[in-house]
Amino acid sequence: MFKKIRSFVFVLFITGILTACGQTQDTKEKEPQISENVSEEKKKSFGESRITEQTFEVELSQYNGKVYFVPFAPSEENQDFHIQIIQDNKVLADIPSYVPDGLSEEKFSSLDAVTFYDINYDGNTDILLIETYGSTSFAVVYYGFDADAEDYERQFISQEQLSDNITNQVEPLSIPEIRSFLSNGKRNGEFSSYQEAYEMVSRLHELEDTEEKRYNLIYFDDNDIPELVAGVNGYHTSLYTYNNGRIYTLMNHWPYGAMGNAGYEYSPGKNSLRNYNNDFAGAILYTTYMAVSNEYSMDIMAQIETYNFDDVNENGIPDENEAASIGHYSVSYINGSEATDEECASYDAGNYEYIEAVMSREELKSQL
Repeated sequence: MFKKIRSFVFVLFITGILTACGQTQDTKEKEPQISENVSEEKKKSFGESRITEQTFEVELSQYNGKVYFVPFAPSEENQDFHIQIIQDNKVLADIPSYVPDGLSEEKFSSLDAVTFYDINYDGNTDILLIETYGSTSFAVVYYGFDADAEDYERQFISQEQLSDNITNQVEPLSIPEIRSFLSNGKRNGEFSSYQEAYEMVSRLHELEDTEEKRYNLIYFDDNDIPELVAGVNGYHTSLYTYNNGRIYTLMNHWPYGAMGNAGYEYSPGKNSLRNYNNDFAGAILYTTYMAVSNEYSMDIMAQIETYNFDDVNENGIPDENEAASIGHYSVSYINGSEATDEECASYDAGNYEYIEAVMSREELKSQL
């Protein structure tokens, strides 16, 4: 079942919405080390249109070992500004440009500043640029996906609304001022309280797009620090927790309300998440139980697959000759093995409530 959720999440991620992920338990965010000492010979190997002064060797969470961040000015071969991530002469990612509305007719002038850090607290390295087209400078944020994913999922996606909001609200437009605007200049791991941390998360959510965000504070586990819920009810939800100055993303824009996904429930104080999903109008039911690990990732405890029809030919589809058994037959499997009702029930913590976002940001701030 979770593979089904992941595939749907990936569809959303391609359009700029985020995926779920896990992350390590570091007290303070370790920002990528940037090496500006790239040899002239190496820089020349990237081609004539490279922007030499903004070419760096850097460690990004998406890749093993150091990579080269290589921006390219428009040229005869490629008339758009673009970026490549290169390792061992192989292009790992080709990042297209984002140009705000109103500047599409202007020519690329310069790439003024570059930095790399985890802007949205999901454990993946993001990219922040300041560019100039004509005489107008603007910020561009690329969220990075996904440190634990397959190669084709390790992409950098421009966050257009966030970029525009930063450009319109930060003055002067510089990397230090942008970081101050987004998080009071603090790195993840430097927050003084969960109240401060959650205010920064909610601020970022409001800047990311124009959807009406709602929030909530719930007690997912048994400690006295609540978790933050953020999302758009009926569409997607995110869940954050806080420990020792650091924000951890437990659920990152997880979708629901379509493709058979009924949403996400939690058992207050029990560290248990439950999700129901189905295929063929409920003929196949998927029940997944998850819990937060010591590394602050949402880990699968059990995936229960229940067939509410007699799948005689074992093809996983309720064929016409099997339809009569729907509602009169039921068998469950855990990790491919048939499971009893008692085995399935053993994962259930009881008293589940739907994870819902019920407050505006102003109401959240008053609660914090």
